[in-house]
Formats: sequence, structure tokens, C-alpha cells
Amino acid sequence: MAEVLVSDIIDQVRSALAKSPIQELRTLQVESVQDALVLSGTVSSYYHKQLAQELVRSFCERIGFSLMNRIKVEWKEPLGSNP
Repeated sequence: MAEVLVSDIIDQVRSALAKSPIQELRTLQVESVQDALVLSGTVSSYYHKQLAQELVRSFCERIGFSLMNRIKVEWKEPLGSNP
């Protein structure tokens, strides 16, 4: 796959994540390694991890890349909650 196309796809993925209504997805990182897009960062739920994965998977399918999901899930206590 042409390097220009891959860099364009990565820019599109980053833009899609940045525009997400879910704030945590806006902080995730994506990079290309060989024939894969690597998704990394931290979210507070497996649901958010899966949402990010499926968003990026759609871009991977367009360029024939695989997806490596390295997102960590770390539950966070909501602000203002009682211990």
C-alpha cells in the first residue's frame, strides 16, 4: 500500500477519534506498524475500547491492514462520588 495512502488513512482515523462524542476516544493514539494500525491509550470501560476498535477497523478494511488494539481499560471513580 502506498505510504501516502496509509498516512492519509491515519490522519482520517485521528480526525474521527478527535471528533468522537466520547471524550476518552479523543485521547487515543493510532500509528502504523508494518501492515497494521496500532490503537493505544487508556479508557474507562471495555465498551469504549470496543467502540474505538470498531471505528478504526472500518479504516483498516479499506487499506487491507490488520488492527492491533492495545488500549488499556482502567476503571475510574466518577468525580463527586462517595467512597
